[in-house]
Amino acid sequence: MGKIIDKILKLKDRYLTNEQFMVIVALIVGITVGFSAVIIKNSVFLIQSLVLSDFFQQYNYIYFVFPLIGISIVVVFMRYILRQPVGHGIPDVLYSIAETRGYVKKHNMFSSIITSAITVGFGGSVGLEGPSVSTGGAYGSFIGHAFKLTYKQVILMLGAASASALAAIFKAPMTGIVFAMEVIMIDLTVASIVPLIVASVAAVFTSYFFMGNEVLYHFKLTEMYTFSELPFFALLGIFTGLISVYFTKVYIGTNQVFRRIKSWGLRLLISGFMLGLLIFLFPALYGEGYEVINKVLIGDTDLMLSSSIFDIFSDNSWAVIVLVFAILMLKTWATSFTITAGGVGGTFAPTLFNGALAGLFFALVLNQFGFSLPITNFALTGMAGAVAGVLLAPLTAIFLIAEISGGYELLPPLMLVSLMSYLTSKIFIPRSIYTYQLAQKGQLMTHNADSNILKMMDVKSLLECNFEKLNPNQKLKDLVNAIQVSNRNIFPVVDEEDRFLGMVMMEDIRKIIFKQHLYNTTLVKELMIRPEVTIKQEETMNSIASKLHKTSMYNIPVLDETGKYLGFVSRANVFSEYRKLLQDFSTE
Repeated sequence: MGKIIDKILKLKDRYLTNEQFMVIVALIVGITVGFSAVIIKNSVFLIQSLVLSDFFQQYNYIYFVFPLIGISIVVVFMRYILRQPVGHGIPDVLYSIAETRGYVKKHNMFSSIITSAITVGFGGSVGLEGPSVSTGGAYGSFIGHAFKLTYKQVILMLGAASASALAAIFKAPMTGIVFAMEVIMIDLTVASIVPLIVASVAAVFTSYFFMGNEVLYHFKLTEMYTFSELPFFALLGIFTGLISVYFTKVYIGTNQVFRRIKSWGLRLLISGFMLGLLIFLFPALYGEGYEVINKVLIGDTDLMLSSSIFDIFSDNSWAVIVLVFAILMLKTWATSFTITAGGVGGTFAPTLFNGALAGLFFALVLNQFGFSLPITNFALTGMAGAVAGVLLAPLTAIFLIAEISGGYELLPPLMLVSLMSYLTSKIFIPRSIYTYQLAQKGQLMTHNADSNILKMMDVKSLLECNFEKLNPNQKLKDLVNAIQVSNRNIFPVVDEEDRFLGMVMMEDIRKIIFKQHLYNTTLVKELMIRPEVTIKQEETMNSIASKLHKTSMYNIPVLDETGKYLGFVSRANVFSEYRKLLQDFSTE
């Protein structure tokens, strides 16, 4: 394999420019990711066709049992076969960009497909978009490093792979590109736009080739919006924004609570039982929920209540409204329990599900009070509002819903709902569901190039250790001897256990180093000073840069968590590394 790559790279150097080669690599990434998206979708269809066969459907309790069975299989696979966890998609790609210089674990090229297909196929209430992005990111990372691309080129391939995954799932190439810009945080420049387009289009064509031109959502505009309805669309945006806040806080909070349960078996049993109970009561919560969404988009609520113990209330309009709201609220918990039990899946599909039901609920309630709002239009725009509110990505929401539904005639309402939802959600949750936990750990890249470059730097690589250490009880003559063998003008002072006490600056002792009568009477501890600031080993580069900016120090001592001396970080070294990474990071 290595020899083939070397031959390809030689041909590239001879016949192609870097821009041309990146287009070819993007094409390979797009086709590969498109094919993997086809596999993951068809795998779920196959599993669901077996699980939901006529033999099993005669027993309603399967909705209680099968999700737990599926997640148990996934947990066993991860713990005893793969022997490492499988992430849930988009956060993994963001983490690899921020922390591992674009390296995504190779097992994600197949593990995300297997685990998410089993989770969703057996009824886990999550989506496939996140795992598809994770799989795509793994292929983008592998291909990028195989062709020995630079860091910025590997990151571009991760963005292209993520865009391709979303484009292939939804057959929406423009959405993929906007998603890479807004969520994966790939800046659209002349150098990046062409590979993103190529990868997205290639993925869509691959998806069409294997799956035909069937679309996920069957929406047909039967009634145009009117100017008088725009205030209601604005209110829908606020409502979906609040639903998005609810979804995000419940999802994050549930994960935090269940993380305290150390026993994976206990987490599986508790979460699996709760998930099974919810799906037994409301079968509409089973799996991704695309069939339910399609019914909602034509104003049909029968599928939500069919096979449910609440089916007897389907003729009561207010009872239907209450049940729609219950399903809307409980979908969030079903998704959370799927993840806390150990299942693998994303939150994209549940977000769309919630958005459709939020729009349906909103229109049904108002229509009960004499209004005549078009239910299907509000369900569709509600989906955009939910995506904008949960992902904090209004552009992705607008293009996604417009592309997958052909609902371009509703573009102004889509924009209004997405904007209002985004602004409402942003008040309560400054970070999206994908970036919240990464941001808390300081592991998130942003569109701020300065912050990104500082994140790529770390204390260990900047640490300088060639300083002569002194004991506080040593004498001036010992310091003079240290000066003779050192090429540095700073001398750290430590105790017997290497704990940092202070430092001696050459400029502070310059006047006495030739006064030999002081050599045996002056101690080092009398000459040392305590620096203005010190650096902890685990400290972020943002914090270190701030300390360098606020103080006049050119060298700052670095200590471990117990206060032991490790070395120094210099202003010159930080600046030099920053300039080097700035050149590597630049997209032009």
